[in-house]
Amino acid sequence: MTPASEASLAVPPSEKTPRTRGVSAMHFKSATTGVATKNMRNELNRLVNTVSDPTTKKAFDTEMQSFFYLFTRYLAEKAQSKELDWDRIKSPAAEQIVPYDQLPSNPDPKMLNKLAVLKVNGGLGTSMGMTGAKSALEVKDDMTFLDLTVRQIEHLNTTHRVDVPLILMTSFNTHEDTLRIIKKYANQQLRITTFNQSRYPRIFKESLMPCPRGADDHKSRWYPPGHGDLYNALLHSGVLDQLLAEGKEYLFVSNSDNLGAVVDQNILQHMIDSQAEFIMEVTDKTKADVKGGTLIDYEGNVQLLEIAQVPSEHVEDFKSVRKFKIFNTNNLWINLPALKRIMENEGMELEIIVNPKVDDDGQAVVQLETAAGAAIKHFKNAHGVNVPRSRFLPVKSCSDLLLIKSDIYSLEHGQLVINENRMFGTTPVIKLGDHFKKIAQFQKRFKKIPKIIELDHLTVTGDVYFGRNVTLRGTVIVVANEGQRIDIPDGCVLENRLLSGNLTMTEL
Repeated sequence: MTPASEASLAVPPSEKTPRTRGVSAMHFKSATTGVATKNMRNELNRLVNTVSDPTTKKAFDTEMQSFFYLFTRYLAEKAQSKELDWDRIKSPAAEQIVPYDQLPSNPDPKMLNKLAVLKVNGGLGTSMGMTGAKSALEVKDDMTFLDLTVRQIEHLNTTHRVDVPLILMTSFNTHEDTLRIIKKYANQQLRITTFNQSRYPRIFKESLMPCPRGADDHKSRWYPPGHGDLYNALLHSGVLDQLLAEGKEYLFVSNSDNLGAVVDQNILQHMIDSQAEFIMEVTDKTKADVKGGTLIDYEGNVQLLEIAQVPSEHVEDFKSVRKFKIFNTNNLWINLPALKRIMENEGMELEIIVNPKVDDDGQAVVQLETAAGAAIKHFKNAHGVNVPRSRFLPVKSCSDLLLIKSDIYSLEHGQLVINENRMFGTTPVIKLGDHFKKIAQFQKRFKKIPKIIELDHLTVTGDVYFGRNVTLRGTVIVVANEGQRIDIPDGCVLENRLLSGNLTMTEL
């Protein structure tokens, strides 16, 4: 491998400067863009040259080239102030979203042999106070997210006598953890492949220079560039070619913390019948989902719109359930030969999401990220399927965890099933306060998970502890005021109650 030279990171040809908005302002922006591009290219070449092993260096160089391309696109779009024209955004047309109940109900199970399942497994669960891979969290009956996924796919393989492999896309934060965890599945009826998504340098907001000074710099100076990196990472890791060589044609992608994302043969069959190259599962918005990305019709094309792309004056429109009735679950079905064609020919240009952060030294930094669902615009016959809410059960907080661990759900072959004694199709609304934010606190405050089969709504704030065999029904609100503590005794039944600071019980 020859040392990376200036030519290794070529600058894309600059766009002709459009003669609009004060020409001098445009020239100034183009000039500063040119300087930033050149500086970044030099810095990245310097970073590449900090790697001595030729094989590692080559892989790192490829990764930095992908980052450089994303960075130059970011600068170009910034210089042109490229934004979506809000007036051209329409709700998706009827044919762009297919209702789930219109899908075929007699799928051919042999088609499962053409399927692989990929879980996006790069998350750390830091918001819940975890330090390792989030997928290692025990969520139900002493089983982790990964255990449940393995159990589901194993059941699929043995029931239908097929070979659906599981692929885990990790990040540099979760890779070692994941490799350690999957050793225990060595004797199961399924093959597991792991690959690591890209590692990109954070950028200082002011100077637009990369934070790391060397390839081995501390991991806080790097970031995984979002699940939109899936396509690049699949290609560069060789996993895409490996799947195609095995005769796999379809890939079902979902987040590892979405417990509702199980393989659905009806959607697979519909994908085959409709010759769709890409399907996004969407579901109806509720008040809890107003920030989720949504599908839009933009000049006749179906596209993903994320809240980060919405101009601030239109954020309320975006959140409205009237105009945008559905949101993206991030359960995606991808035609693999089509993906290979797109990556080799036109490439995958996904909308850039700018994620501002503050580093450990208090400096403003920027992460350039992309979303996997944004790829929908590149594929033929791509559309959404409006699926039942049960296919979207993410665990993002301890409130979600309480629901999953409770008697509302039981497990069948690794799949969550709503308890038949639950009177309503909906699940209760649970809001636990800051005292329950971290896993360790959550576990300490519940001696045992309460029975909530007849619960509609639970709000808990303050220093509250639950005893064993507590039953909650209807609407229950528990508020411990500052400096007070509430202990709910073992065997207590609370039905339509408000408990406040001095432990007075009020009927609701």
